[in-house]
Amino acid sequence: MEDWPLIAPLPSYGRGRDEPGPRYSNFIAGSNLTDVIITGNNGTINGQGQVWWDKYHAKELTYTRGYLLELLYSDNIIVSNVTFVDSPSWNLHPTYCTNVTISGVTILAPVHSPNTDGIDPDSSSHVKIEDCYIVSGDDCIAVKSGWDQYGIKFNMPSQHIVIRRLTCISPTSAMIALGSEMSGGIQDVRAEDNVAINTESAVRIKSGVGRGGFVKDVFVRGLSLHTMKWVFWMTGNYGQHPDNSSDPRALPEVTGINYSDVFAENVTMAGRMEGIPNDPYTGICISNVTAQLAPDAKKLQWNCTDVKGVTSDVSPKPCPELRAAGKPCAFPEEELVIGPPELPKCTY
Repeated sequence: MEDWPLIAPLPSYGRGRDEPGPRYSNFIAGSNLTDVIITGNNGTINGQGQVWWDKYHAKELTYTRGYLLELLYSDNIIVSNVTFVDSPSWNLHPTYCTNVTISGVTILAPVHSPNTDGIDPDSSSHVKIEDCYIVSGDDCIAVKSGWDQYGIKFNMPSQHIVIRRLTCISPTSAMIALGSEMSGGIQDVRAEDNVAINTESAVRIKSGVGRGGFVKDVFVRGLSLHTMKWVFWMTGNYGQHPDNSSDPRALPEVTGINYSDVFAENVTMAGRMEGIPNDPYTGICISNVTAQLAPDAKKLQWNCTDVKGVTSDVSPKPCPELRAAGKPCAFPEEELVIGPPELPKCTY
């Protein structure tokens, strides 16, 4: 343990995520970098996480576990064709970064390992995640932007994010989570042509009283889901606060959430949609969805509270809060430009 020196907590979190105070250093880390390429013909970076997981479960850790790869305040990052195995906690954590491409990456962890998120863009913009395969004990991808009052003060959103052709296996968590640490805001997330197998939920929104911030302009289409507990899951009562200073008046704004062209089979429940009393999640649109039920499916297929939206061509029939509208949901057609601009060509 003495080979892992302590480092300062992230300013947008105010403390370590597992425990108060500083945190253990990350296995690979960098700050204020430009033009970073990590690639390796599917070579393996092995975090040997079992000893960390055992200590975490035994409550023997005083500080927060480090991550397998964390880059801070950096621009023009490419991570491609590498396998990450058994991280102590989160795997890839680009934070306060711009122009990030993660392509052809494999991430593997036991499905019951604690907090082994796959890829967590955090207060980062112009991020592209494509053609990745993730088996995780937590969310395969979790978009974040700071924790309660620390994230509100730091005020750096995660935005302009593309996630496509992801394959995820995570029986106790989401294929893609937005939050729960989203106090700096999350905006313009585009998820397309993704596959989840034996995963708890698809694209989940996690927030709660005290978070503040926003989640808006989210566009999801082309999901193929196989053995799911929930197809749609939104949570407005997520707990876990950094300390006792969270402001109960800091309510998140969740609006403009679009899902279209979703096929799911062996589903326990189609939708669990829970906003916040006096702070409903609004502008939800769901269109062209078929969810085939599992033999042990719940009789009540939709449970909706404090949400407002519209649906079109959705089966099973949605809850009354999501009224029939008869038109497809939006998805931006223009391509996001991610990475350094092309240099002008010289002429002769």
